[in-house]
Amino acid sequence: MTLSLFFIQLLNGLQLGVLLFMLSAGLTLVFGIMNFVNLAHGCLYMMGAYFAATAFAASGSFLVAALAAVVGGGALGWIVERVMAQRLYQRDHLDQVLATFGLILFFNELARWVWGASPYYMNIPEALSGAVKVLGVSYPLYRFAIIAVGLLSALACWLLIRHTRVGMLIRAGSVNPDMVSALGVNIQRLNALVFSLGGVLAGVAGLMSGPILSVQPGMGEPVLILVMIVIVIGGIGSVHGAFYAALIVGLIDTAGRAFLPLLLREFIDRSAAQAAGPAIASLLTCVFMAAVLALRPQGLFPVRNA
Repeated sequence: MTLSLFFIQLLNGLQLGVLLFMLSAGLTLVFGIMNFVNLAHGCLYMMGAYFAATAFAASGSFLVAALAAVVGGGALGWIVERVMAQRLYQRDHLDQVLATFGLILFFNELARWVWGASPYYMNIPEALSGAVKVLGVSYPLYRFAIIAVGLLSALACWLLIRHTRVGMLIRAGSVNPDMVSALGVNIQRLNALVFSLGGVLAGVAGLMSGPILSVQPGMGEPVLILVMIVIVIGGIGSVHGAFYAALIVGLIDTAGRAFLPLLLREFIDRSAAQAAGPAIASLLTCVFMAAVLALRPQGLFPVRNA
């Protein structure tokens, strides 16, 4: 293993981590504030990717695609909250799981009906094509852009949650929503805002993922598993916990997929090592989550209520 390979995989892990954060931040807000289990959050990511890819194909402008992903994701989050989620806040978690699982089936079939079952591709914008050299290592410029957008999203979330009145209400609503409502705050509007914010973040994640992944029905389910792991590790309802946990999970998953096959080749044949490495890497994130649950059930970075 060379130093350049290690550095590249470190950047890849950081890139995966910030994408996971953009998805997990919205979901952890919804779960932490409204105690609502939204399995359909991955569908907002998928639809954001479709909105962006369609707008980019029609206009050729990445900025138009970004606008479509942000507006479309936010609007879709608001619609989901108004039409379905608000009716289930007082229901059991099992009811929420079943309802949002139904939404997964609905959105996947909607995507197949509108865009077809074949993968839908989005080109990397010309301004972000090519590579740059960092410490003597060539790395795609677009992947640096993903990292930058993810870090800016994390900064924006931190500023919103910790330094604005809306953020204060969100934090208060996560602790005692009845008291917040009694003080005259429209808690229903706050809930819709949080869902919309989650949709915006999911749409941005879909936008940035579109050019490096194939946009297709069902693309939100595999990443949702990692997002759930991130939320558990970071601490349910903790946005800063989601950020740190997303980076940890991204690095574990990327390092495992890159380096485990190389290690396994010392003991088994090459083809078996290539097949077993990614599977074990996925297992490592689950093992890490299980260790966190056993040793620190509240998560590594739980919510600070003070």
